[in-house]
Amino acid sequence: MSDIIQLLPDSVANQIAAGEVIQRPASVVKELVENALDAGAHHIDVIVMDAGRTSIQVIDDGKGMSPTDARLSFERHATSKIRKADDLFDLHTMGFRGEALASIAAVAQVELRTRRQEDEVGTLLTLSGSRFSGQEPVSCPVGSNFKVENLFFNVPARRRFLKTNVTELNNIITVFERMVLVNPQVAFTLHSNGVQLMDLPVSGLRQRILAVYGKRINQDLLPVEVETSVCRISGFVGKPESARKKGAHQFFFVNGRFMKHPYFGKAVMAPFERLVPQGEQVPYFIYFDVAPADIDVNIHPTKTEIKFDNEQAIWQILSAAVKEAVGKFNEVPQINFDTEGRPDIPVFSSGGMEGTGSLPKVQYNPQYNPFKTKPSTGWGQEEWESLYPPTQGSSDTQEQELFPPEEADGGMEATPASEIVTDRSPVHYQYKGRYIMTAVKSGLMIIDQHRAHIRVLYEEYMKKVRNHSWMTQKVLFPEVVEFSSAESETLSRMMPQLTAMGFSISDLGGGSFSVNGIPAGVEGLNAAALLRNLVASVMEMAPTVKEQMESALALDLARNAAIPTGQLLSNEEMESLVNNLFLCDNVSLTPDGKPVLCILKQSEIEHLLG
Repeated sequence: MSDIIQLLPDSVANQIAAGEVIQRPASVVKELVENALDAGAHHIDVIVMDAGRTSIQVIDDGKGMSPTDARLSFERHATSKIRKADDLFDLHTMGFRGEALASIAAVAQVELRTRRQEDEVGTLLTLSGSRFSGQEPVSCPVGSNFKVENLFFNVPARRRFLKTNVTELNNIITVFERMVLVNPQVAFTLHSNGVQLMDLPVSGLRQRILAVYGKRINQDLLPVEVETSVCRISGFVGKPESARKKGAHQFFFVNGRFMKHPYFGKAVMAPFERLVPQGEQVPYFIYFDVAPADIDVNIHPTKTEIKFDNEQAIWQILSAAVKEAVGKFNEVPQINFDTEGRPDIPVFSSGGMEGTGSLPKVQYNPQYNPFKTKPSTGWGQEEWESLYPPTQGSSDTQEQELFPPEEADGGMEATPASEIVTDRSPVHYQYKGRYIMTAVKSGLMIIDQHRAHIRVLYEEYMKKVRNHSWMTQKVLFPEVVEFSSAESETLSRMMPQLTAMGFSISDLGGGSFSVNGIPAGVEGLNAAALLRNLVASVMEMAPTVKEQMESALALDLARNAAIPTGQLLSNEEMESLVNNLFLCDNVSLTPDGKPVLCILKQSEIEHLLG
């Protein structure tokens, strides 16, 4: 029997490696920009077409490469970053595996123009599917110019599984933001389909954050700074009032590299435990400087998961630093008992002070009742009874039936829960400000008031969208809201649906939008916070169809406008909510599938108390 084990060809091995390293167009942008940073670039331009499907171009003014290095850079495990295994524990560069360019060339068509400062002419290389198509001298500036076209042209299955252009562009912007936030000493630009999305000059760290996320975030940032023998921590953390349920900008960087670390995230949020509502998050931009020997970045090809030798110690240092930052800037109300050196202000005494005389007294007639005497003027001579005669059938003892026979019959077919909602008690009981409890024929019905109101408002909003009957309530003072590039792209895509729902929004440019009007009926909500929540929800779900986006917006708007958990309701308010709930198409579940009510049957109650 012949041998069956053989070495894979380089082209096949590169495609296998590309499956881990190059997952989408954003992965190409990440690898090429990291190479440009390692090459000492001071200015980096990123240009994408069709969210990277058609073309990705990264231009830098770094050191460049010689003709031999340019050819060798596309070979697997060819790198200038390390020489021996010990170098893995003393990394000062973004890349080190030597797999990025080989993986990109295996699944795309690549063109490279590069020149060093000491060379008179540069080098032009063209590759397609790991095969070199040509190499020739060319005139080009110092640095490197990578152009990646037709990504995944030879892996059709991977290309088909790419998301929409909007989603892929948002992923590119997210990766781009992670790199520009940690390299303020480098100028960056980002273009998409000929439109400039970002232009970031060289600046300080705080200015770079403001350039990416808008100037309004400046008033919410508190500096964090601590240096110990274990590590150095710097950056910014948000004030308690900047907390959001969705869309909070939270970043960790270690030695100039972005990382995900939920354990450290809890350390940042621990000092805010009683300062922000449960479920909300504050923004933070935290930068760690740690000895390279104390961390391991060689865990995953994306290099976003990093292991620390002394995680617990760093956790305590980080939590203490954040707590100090919040307390140092008096973001927590404190009672100060130190009154030394302050002026002594006398306390007012009800008996009066010497020489000031007695206090003036107010004279009034306690027996006066304006409703017992007729006015002396010609107005209002008629009796109230003649102006407002009692309406027929308005007796307090008259009870209105919740479900007429024809409505109850139809409801039983639509929702099984309505089969037993008959002969209910007209009196409701609210439990812990969250649940409405009422007796029905088959037992005890328990309704979640917040979810019930979400279902009622959602169906009301969707009906208005379908009938184009949503009115706009103009605001007295338009509010300007600033968004990042990714959020601005999403908001622009949402604009037709938001207009149909009653929003009036103007694009001021530069990521700023003016909210001039909001849907009628939600006037009590914060317009800026509502718009941010809507954008964050759409970015999380990434709906592609118009109907899906309308449903997502109606659901999130209903969540924001619904009765909050903990609000006390009168019996009339609970009665109205129950009536409106059972007029909905689906009374059992919220639009996102959460149960609205449950019924504790009479037999179960008897069994529990038997």
